[in-house]
Amino acid sequence: MTKEELQEALPNFTDPALLEQILATGQIMNLKAGKVMMEPGQFVKMVPIVLDGSIKISRMDDEGRELFLYYLDAGETCALSLTCCSASKPSEIKAVVEEDSTIIGIPITVIDQFSNDFKQWKDFVSNTYQSRFQEMLVALDAVAFKRMDERLMKYIVTKMKQHKANELHTTHQEIANELTTSREVVSRLLKQLEKKKWIELGRNVIYIRDDFEELISK
Repeated sequence: MTKEELQEALPNFTDPALLEQILATGQIMNLKAGKVMMEPGQFVKMVPIVLDGSIKISRMDDEGRELFLYYLDAGETCALSLTCCSASKPSEIKAVVEEDSTIIGIPITVIDQFSNDFKQWKDFVSNTYQSRFQEMLVALDAVAFKRMDERLMKYIVTKMKQHKANELHTTHQEIANELTTSREVVSRLLKQLEKKKWIELGRNVIYIRDDFEELISK
């Protein structure tokens, strides 16, 4: 990858010296959808920056239940990975490739140096912490204050935007895992949406109306 190609993928980085250092120290990886990049308890060895695709970040409890936190899209990195590497603590999150992705992994050994040498990197880290904190507050509010049907509809909208498609290829159990509820609850609520003709259920696929987001906001 050239410096020009990297800047096109990361438009917030305009400092040529920083781009050169990212290319010199980083490792470019092409990852297939479904690959588990990080499990709770593992030590963070590199900080991923997404160049293309998306990564799903979740929190796991002691019983293996999963709580979705946020997605990493192109140009973004994981605040929790930055925290773990700076504190030399094992990961507390699970990172799974949501769709085929290309990332560049920055070794944790150079993260502090980047912050010292490059204002754009320091600003990037600061903005990452701020945006991810807001997203985690949204996830916390959803669990604490929203009804499950509201959370499910919001989940569908998020997935539509994430995949830029009106078809979600997933199972009811996978949805239940992400919403920390039971498959039976998800199936019942999806059936209710189907009766309203807002969605259509197939085998491991959900077909969604173009105006779904408008419908649920009424």
